[in-house]
Amino acid sequence: MELRQLEYLVAVAEEANFTRAAQRVHISQSGVSAQIRQLEHDLGATLIDRSGRTATLTQAGEVAVKGAREILASAAALRQAVEEVTGLLSGRLTVGMVTACTITALFDALAAFHLAYPRVAITLVEDNSATLVEQLRAGTLDVALIGAAGESPPGVEAHPIVSERLVAAAAKDHSLSERTRLTLGDLTGLPLICMPEGTGIRKVFEDSCMAQGLKLEITLEASAAGTVMDLAARGLGVAIVSETIAAAYADRLHAAVIDDAETPALLALTWKPTPSPAAAAFLDDCRGAFGGTISRGGTG
Repeated sequence: MELRQLEYLVAVAEEANFTRAAQRVHISQSGVSAQIRQLEHDLGATLIDRSGRTATLTQAGEVAVKGAREILASAAALRQAVEEVTGLLSGRLTVGMVTACTITALFDALAAFHLAYPRVAITLVEDNSATLVEQLRAGTLDVALIGAAGESPPGVEAHPIVSERLVAAAAKDHSLSERTRLTLGDLTGLPLICMPEGTGIRKVFEDSCMAQGLKLEITLEASAAGTVMDLAARGLGVAIVSETIAAAYADRLHAAVIDDAETPALLALTWKPTPSPAAAAFLDDCRGAFGGTISRGGTG
């Protein structure tokens, strides 16, 4: 007994005609007839009454069709369950990343996922962290790598990747180049360069200034960490960045920890509370990829 024979039996029963049943299952009429005769032989009973102009079920056939439908439904449920586990059912994975992300572990995870699940289409979206979080909550993103201030945003699940202090980075000949630590007050009156609103670094900076009752001026902003640092290296201002970003440009810029910006800038992998099968599989790849040291990263 084979699943296809049960499928043919149900088709004949529902169409009451071998020709129409054959068209429905996309094989020849003789093929349908032969397979049902084989099924009747295996079961030891006639299932279809062929004496009239229409194909009708015998009493044994009615019992067989009922059982066939149950078996086919169970087989379909099993197939769906397996596809869900392997992530093949959803067919798409939408991943967000903070603008100008240079975290190679994320790209490693994407490559590993694509290799394991080539049938899943991957879409990659780049934006600021605030927008990515809203897209996660709205269900248009499955997973996102974001920057945040102090703690993960509410309404999404999160796995922290990096938590670090803010620093002020300036050209080697800047007046701050002799300092290893400073306060926000020390930056008063200086032109500052920072990531745009909606990023974790900017929020940490603005929240820290508000807590100190300070109004410091951001004169230049750029979404890419490399651009922020290039502008500072050319003497256009002091860059407000994370420790990881500053470390990547230590050959060009001097960095000093901002002591009273105590809230850490956080880089976190975030996802919907109930991830799709594809998202769950991708998260497993991410956990493996992020298990090692993250180099030349940026906390957006």
